[in-house]
Amino acid sequence: MQLEKHDMEFLGGRRLRRPRMADWSRNLVRENTVTPADLIWPIFVVEGQNERQPIGTMPGVERLSIDLAVEAARAARAEGIPAMALFPYTDPSKRTEEGLEAINRDNLICRALSAIKDAVPEIGLVADVALDPYTSHGHDGVMEGDEILNDETVAILVKQALVQARSGADVIAPSDMMDGRIAAIRAALDAEGLERTILLSYAAKYASAFYGPFREAVGSGARLRGSKLTYQMDPANAEEAIREVEQDLAEGADWIMVKPGTFYLDICRMIKDRFDTPLFAYQISGEYAMISIAAEAGAIDRDAAMVESLMAFKRAGCSGILTYFALDMARKLNA
Repeated sequence: MQLEKHDMEFLGGRRLRRPRMADWSRNLVRENTVTPADLIWPIFVVEGQNERQPIGTMPGVERLSIDLAVEAARAARAEGIPAMALFPYTDPSKRTEEGLEAINRDNLICRALSAIKDAVPEIGLVADVALDPYTSHGHDGVMEGDEILNDETVAILVKQALVQARSGADVIAPSDMMDGRIAAIRAALDAEGLERTILLSYAAKYASAFYGPFREAVGSGARLRGSKLTYQMDPANAEEAIREVEQDLAEGADWIMVKPGTFYLDICRMIKDRFDTPLFAYQISGEYAMISIAAEAGAIDRDAAMVESLMAFKRAGCSGILTYFALDMARKLNA
């Protein structure tokens, strides 16, 4: 039964739709906003010159040679995006059981970091610390049989972090989920005079089913032996994320990351409510693919879904978002 106007008296005259009736009033009371300054743009780098390699499971995303990655950085700067995160596609001939190409000062990612920093110094550069783009088995660490060796892996990750920081990385972002790597990397950076380098810890990185397109992009998916459940977090756990964050902050992390993002917004909110620290989330490849492929099929409006999905991260308390939509979103905001 519909209420007559006089029946609204018992509501005290409140009509919650009133502020929603016009653009100007909606804008005045909007609780959260997304700006280009909230975005970090992940890109994939490949060897070559003027080389673009489309990634089939990520519509609109390509691997870029270093010269094109520099052009991408210029485009990001022009749109007000403050930072980019770089991930390499390593030539299969350079992949080994221990992933030692990761510590080669002249590897693809180090050359890309240096080239972008020289050409576009205003852009912050985030470097991933993990061995999966470099190992022949696709895992984030050194293996012995079926076991990922924690301390032996950390020793290599420290060297990887140092060559990346020396190559121009402003932010070192360990995504491997080995115990103790934050303390070890922080100590090594400080000892080498790199104390200004920011540590962004993937503190709550879950063993997700949504990493598939990323693994295709870096060339590790088909190589992966077994699962990553012994070091990435169980998707069923929430309080464990709090313990991970607490430990990484105690070890010297400056910023905290939750990955994946969309399906773990509850974790973002828990962390934001409990810790006074900058919080980031990664809208990962599978999340990007779901929106993009659904849009291609005509099931949803791509731009509207992009905006709504990124707003959700801000609503959950994130300081910034790693997203493959970064350039498109920034251009939309700046239009």
